[in-house]
Amino acid sequence: MNKHLTTRSTRIAAGLAAVALTATACGGDSDTDATADGGATSGAACETVNLGFIPSWTDGLSIAWLWDGILDEQGIEVEMTEIADAAPLYAGLAGGDVDVYPSAWSEVTHADYMAEYGDQLEDLGAWYEGAKLTFAVPEYTDVSSIEDLAGNAEMFDGRIVGIEPGAGLTRTTKESVMPAYGLDGDYTLVESSTTAMLAELQAATDAGEDVVVTLWRPFWANSEFPVKDLEDPQGALGDAEGLHTLATEGFSDRCADVASMMEAFSLTDEQYGSLENMVVNEYGEGRYDEAVDAWLEENPEFMDSLQS
Repeated sequence: MNKHLTTRSTRIAAGLAAVALTATACGGDSDTDATADGGATSGAACETVNLGFIPSWTDGLSIAWLWDGILDEQGIEVEMTEIADAAPLYAGLAGGDVDVYPSAWSEVTHADYMAEYGDQLEDLGAWYEGAKLTFAVPEYTDVSSIEDLAGNAEMFDGRIVGIEPGAGLTRTTKESVMPAYGLDGDYTLVESSTTAMLAELQAATDAGEDVVVTLWRPFWANSEFPVKDLEDPQGALGDAEGLHTLATEGFSDRCADVASMMEAFSLTDEQYGSLENMVVNEYGEGRYDEAVDAWLEENPEFMDSLQS
């Protein structure tokens, strides 16, 4: 596959209320075609699709770049919009500044954003079932449940290492998990970034030290690091959920061909694991398109599955 040269990446700081883009969304001059009786039909073909994603969340990163490869195969120009946090991503999607958020945790983790913006969005279905939020510690750490953290703050220097302040996992940790297990006061949630959290996890496991971090599944770090999930007997982290493809309102009318593929899109655990590993670990930043090319070559039946 020869990658197009027009894909661009726009970094937008967290906290923005919306995303301002200069690119045109789906469609073009061919959005409507005259019928034999002089009427018009809605155009089914897209010329450009803008994908919005949070690059530090590697499920979204991997799936966005997979769609970049898929749509490029179809001759559709893809614009990649990197957004630092979930709030401006949902706002931009609702406002039509971004066409598609290809890996949304919309059932549980981002339920409040769906409550605010859901009536301005289209849900094209879940591509993965069973995603969940977790607390994790190294395999050698002598605790097995989140409730074991109470009374053992000194093992972890009173710190729970989290991710971005605007993440649903961060909010759930502060508003649900810490109060439910009596961790407030003894622990401080360190709000930083996914990259910073992984750096602390790497340093701790390299040194054989105890650390507790907020994680999730599916995520490559669960197999890359020697970690184990802590049990959540009170269910404070929420139920398992599907990962959804969300689109701005009207996307299916303007881009019926793409919407149809996205509705048919699904990945097994094995498929997703191999994709994320290729994108994040085997190829890495600057070579995401090569990773997707390699994955599509190893999974030749995948493109056929999108035509259902």
